Amino acid sequence: MQDLTEGVARFRRDVYPAKAELFAHLAATHRPTTLFISCSDARVVPELITQSEPGELFVIRTAGNLVPAYTPGPDGVAASIEYAVAVLEVREIVVCGHSACGAMTALAEDHDLSGAPAIADWLRHADASRARAVAAGAGTRTVDALVRENVAAQLANLATHPSVASALAAGTVTLRGWVYDIPGGTVEELAAPGRPAALAA
Repeated sequence: MQDLTEGVARFRRDVYPAKAELFAHLAATHRPTTLFISCSDARVVPELITQSEPGELFVIRTAGNLVPAYTPGPDGVAASIEYAVAVLEVREIVVCGHSACGAMTALAEDHDLSGAPAIADWLRHADASRARAVAAGAGTRTVDALVRENVAAQLANLATHPSVASALAAGTVTLRGWVYDIPGGTVEELAAPGRPAALAA
């Protein structure tokens, strides 16, 4: 907690004064251009990776960057997607996977999750990712391949959400799949199933 408290003090002393005008503007304006869906992993920081300013990204973080397919009923992920697309009218949606993903590693290596039932239930949202990896000939034991297929599967799930489907039909939103490599600092955009195109070397 001491580190966090000291961080807040540094923010107030060093960061906030330099951006005071921006924060004053943001106090009355919330118009992010991109919905960024990433993993909850502490090593993946969307604003740092994209060098975005406060107010530019609307971020959803879930274990394994999983996006459950739409179903009626209360759902925090679905509500956040709907708010970003229907209310904030974001123009881009990025689903960003990453190297060494713990969720994908657990699936690829068939970890015993009997002692973590909530995690096991959540990872069922990646069943289609495993099926895609098998269909692509990669099997499910290659973490990197599963990470990529998972991004594609979550983009497909995203398109089942009514707000996203409507925006896609109207041509007002673009879906993108990214994979961030932690040790290399590179980002790849998945142009077609399993075919990466480097964004930054």
